[in-house]
Amino acid sequence: MAKKKVDKLVIGGQAVIEGVMIKSPKYYSVAVRKPNMRITVKKEKLKSIFSTKKIFQKPFLRGIAQLIEMLVLGIKTLTYSANESMDEEEEKLSAWGIFWTIFIAFGMAVLLFILLPLYLSGFITTSDGFMFNLIDGVIRILVFLLYILAISKMQDVKTLFQYHGAEHKTIHAYEKGLSLNVKNVKKFSTLHTRCGTSFILIVLVVSILVFSLIVSESFLVKLGVRILLLPIIAGVSYEFLKFSAKYEHNVLLKPLIYPGLFFQKITTKEPTDNQLEVAIKAVKEVLKLEKVKI
Repeated sequence: MAKKKVDKLVIGGQAVIEGVMIKSPKYYSVAVRKPNMRITVKKEKLKSIFSTKKIFQKPFLRGIAQLIEMLVLGIKTLTYSANESMDEEEEKLSAWGIFWTIFIAFGMAVLLFILLPLYLSGFITTSDGFMFNLIDGVIRILVFLLYILAISKMQDVKTLFQYHGAEHKTIHAYEKGLSLNVKNVKKFSTLHTRCGTSFILIVLVVSILVFSLIVSESFLVKLGVRILLLPIIAGVSYEFLKFSAKYEHNVLLKPLIYPGLFFQKITTKEPTDNQLEVAIKAVKEVLKLEKVKI
């Protein structure tokens, strides 16, 4: 199959409810499969100080900026996808409804992935230094893995993971310069080195290294500093993710990439042709806005 010349445009995205959101440097589009099987699309120019201010393009700061931007965009696109995926007679969700849902989820994440490991570590070791932080980090990774495995059994989450796989397959096809159709897209892997799942795993590992610098007997100090250091950890992790994605075929870096890809085997599933059509639509729409030939 002949390949076309590909514009070097970096795109990414995420799975949403019954759909896929794709983000390019200047725009985003979200495609959703409605109950009547029609695909609806929302597309807009990105409005963010992070994409216009040069300071937020600097290493480390861009990771924090991307995290904030994706959180805001995530709430917006989840609201749209949730409402579009409903039947006409169902009550629509508001952006505030989605916001509070995510806010509560964030609170639960702090309890589950920061407070619980910290609390359990105190039962395993009396050390306040490196050993404590190492045990705390290992427990955090295990809790995350168990959590992902548990929710992956839910039908709605399985569908979300299928759309996640559809997003990765479509981006792979675009990056290889192939025509974006179901036949071409479906042959690619559901795993991608720039995935958010890999990012989360990198955050968990980097947090072990950063938290190892914290030595305190106070439980509250340990908890507070862990929360305050999250933006710094996100910035460092983002830089490593970009670096590893750029040199993914390097023999020395491959062992560091494999754990993230392993986690993606849980958070991505093989999509149906209908789900691939939704992801293809989202990618095509954002590429049209960027005036990229497809």
